[in-house]
Amino acid sequence: MAKINPLLFAIFIIILIPNISLSCPQHQKEALLQFKILALRYLSSHIDFFKPFDTWNNNFHADCCQWSGVACSFITASKQVVTGLNLNSFISGSISEYATCSLDSHSQNIVLSSHVLTPLFHVRTLEFFFISCNNIQGEISGIGLSNLTALVELDMSHNMFNGSIPPQLFSLRHLKSLSLDFNFFHGEIPVEIGNLTNLQELSLSNNKLAGAIPPALCRLKKLQVLHLQYNLFSMAIPAVIGNLSDISTMLLNDNHLAGEIPLTMQKMGQLMQLNLENNLLSGEIPAWMFHFRNLGELKLGGSQFVWKNTSIVPKSMLSVLSLRSCGASGLLPLWLSNQTSLSYLDLSVNNLVGNLPSWLTKLKLTHLILSDNKFSGSLPPILFQSKLKNIDLSRNNFSGNLPDNIPYTISLEILKLSSNDFSGPIPISISEALFLRFLDLSKNRFSGNKFPSFEKLLFVDLSSNKLSGGIPLTFSPLVVTLVLSHNQFSGVLPQYLKDLYKLQCLDLHDNNITGNIPAFLFQISSLRILNLRNNSLEGSIPNNLSNATLLQILDLSNNKLSGKVPSSLGNLSAVIHNSDGSFFNFFSPKCDVNYRLPDPLFKLLHQSWTSKQFDSFYDSWLCTSLIISVEYPNLEVIWKTSKRDLPQHHLDMYTLLDLSMNQLSGEIPHTLGGLKSLKVLNMSYNKISGKIPATLGDVDSLESLDLSHNNLSGEIPNTFGKLLQLAVLELNNNKLTGHIPNGPQMDTLNDPNFYANNSGLCGMQIKVPCDPEAPPKAKPAEKSESKEAWFSWEMAAIGFPSGFLSTVISLYVIGYFSVAPRRPGRRHV
Repeated sequence: MAKINPLLFAIFIIILIPNISLSCPQHQKEALLQFKILALRYLSSHIDFFKPFDTWNNNFHADCCQWSGVACSFITASKQVVTGLNLNSFISGSISEYATCSLDSHSQNIVLSSHVLTPLFHVRTLEFFFISCNNIQGEISGIGLSNLTALVELDMSHNMFNGSIPPQLFSLRHLKSLSLDFNFFHGEIPVEIGNLTNLQELSLSNNKLAGAIPPALCRLKKLQVLHLQYNLFSMAIPAVIGNLSDISTMLLNDNHLAGEIPLTMQKMGQLMQLNLENNLLSGEIPAWMFHFRNLGELKLGGSQFVWKNTSIVPKSMLSVLSLRSCGASGLLPLWLSNQTSLSYLDLSVNNLVGNLPSWLTKLKLTHLILSDNKFSGSLPPILFQSKLKNIDLSRNNFSGNLPDNIPYTISLEILKLSSNDFSGPIPISISEALFLRFLDLSKNRFSGNKFPSFEKLLFVDLSSNKLSGGIPLTFSPLVVTLVLSHNQFSGVLPQYLKDLYKLQCLDLHDNNITGNIPAFLFQISSLRILNLRNNSLEGSIPNNLSNATLLQILDLSNNKLSGKVPSSLGNLSAVIHNSDGSFFNFFSPKCDVNYRLPDPLFKLLHQSWTSKQFDSFYDSWLCTSLIISVEYPNLEVIWKTSKRDLPQHHLDMYTLLDLSMNQLSGEIPHTLGGLKSLKVLNMSYNKISGKIPATLGDVDSLESLDLSHNNLSGEIPNTFGKLLQLAVLELNNNKLTGHIPNGPQMDTLNDPNFYANNSGLCGMQIKVPCDPEAPPKAKPAEKSESKEAWFSWEMAAIGFPSGFLSTVISLYVIGYFSVAPRRPGRRHV
């Protein structure tokens, strides 16, 4: 055996001992490894998601302070412990310093249980804990949180946490930053929140928190940032809110807050950003609101405020101003021309008049929103030479032709000019607007049959104009919404539509489209809305329509369609399953609204329109750049018995099949009974015959059923008594008979017009009594019929010979059978 050199051994020990003592404690390493094991159980089928944990290994000599996302601090000269964990977005296969939440389609489908966090709550030395953007679902363990007494910053935002906020959280007195936004917390904010006296930033936005804003929150004298927007808070803003003298950002928008702005808010001398939009607040906007010297962003629109004194000049240079729906009138305030830092201006839904002043274009505006006013005149060409990204002048009195210099608007992304009096052709120069992606020119008087290239647009609404010719063939494969209704487009549906693989809404109603409905339309897997109402389409409905698995609204009414209603109509997946709220969800609700697509990558996207490798990033980009700034066009349909505009941001609430006013024949497919979430079914004014299938009574969500003006016969199925949502039932002008079914909802459908012009209906709904019936049982009826048949043949057998004999005797009596003598020479054959 070799002899060990004592000197070398001593040197080895001297080197080894510091290394061992400087590594993280073993129990903390084990806690982290246990978390890794639990997390990877959910990620086991996604090998790419292991990357953040590649450095997390079980080697005895491994120092967890060197692991990805782990930070340590020395507590003595020779000992360090884990003090920080940054696990933001680890389910996407990477760890992000900031919560961008740009998850791809795979990671969006992964949901982790909140139990995965249990091991981490044993790392008691944590000061910084970031776990946002990981689709973690369930309640947060209050007992676990109470262990983290050293926490200074906690970020659990952009997840799926639910339940109430654990009260133990408010015992963490060292907390300076708390972010629980974009989750599903409910209930009230506990009064114990006043214990977090060191808190500087509090973000609870985008949850379901309710009740009043607790006055105890105003004890947080060090609070600088307060985000409570997008919740259900109600009642008045507490008067003691003025005690937050250090606050610089206060966002209370999109709640149900009522009352007036508290006078104590004048004491918030450090206020830089204030947003009270979209509440129930009222009263006149006080003049002192414009006296904050540091105020850069002021949003008061969408409540019930009144802005009477529009001549008050702010004492600060504003960058954002929104006074939407505040009753302002007259010309645009002239002091706006001196707000040289102003980038966002929203004065929509007021009574402002006059032409657009030229000084608007000299500001640094990127967002100009003046919709729903009374502005008039033509648009100055200089408007499109500015740095504006979003121009919304909808619902005014502008007129004339559009300037032909739109390409000079380098930054323009959104152009909304609907409901004005513009005329002439759509400028060809729109083709050169590199970044334009949302175009709404609806409800004007644009005309012509020559169109610019729309290959960069994602949202297009050209409805309610006088455009003609064939449907333009230059839309981007990435277009999401395409609305061309109420025009004079003609010809057949072009085959290139099948290449629009992102298309969710295709609306062509009220045109002169001819030919058959092509089967390739239903190969667009993303299609959710197809509206071809009031055209001249003919032929049969394609059998492959169930291939459009996301289709929830189908309107083919008022055409010349013939043939049978395809049974595949009952296989529409999105109408079979109850809506989960994801319908027409262009954007993930967990996206980071502060994220912006870098210009170089945006250009790359434009150069690769058909490349699917950008799909996930594209979806994230839509989320982040459009979710706030765009109001999407409504969808016009015949809902129940009247024409309605359905808001697209709530289309998860609507499912509709309208085949009315065609020449369809045959029977109603019984497969329609499987469409559990269908709300409106209209097959009126056709040539449909046969019986109403009893399976329609299984459509639990049905609110409106119109089968009138057909050739239906038989009885109304008794299963209709189960339809508890049914509010409209049109069965008139058929050949129905029998008893109208009873039921909790059917009994209320007592308008005689619902059942008029049928051959024999009766029931309490139409005040026609039914005859007392005691229908015989099936088997006795069969015996009776058999006996009657036997009796008839038996009597015939007995009666025939006796009747024949009596007839012969009678004939002999009258001499009918007298014998004549033979004549000679006559041979009888």
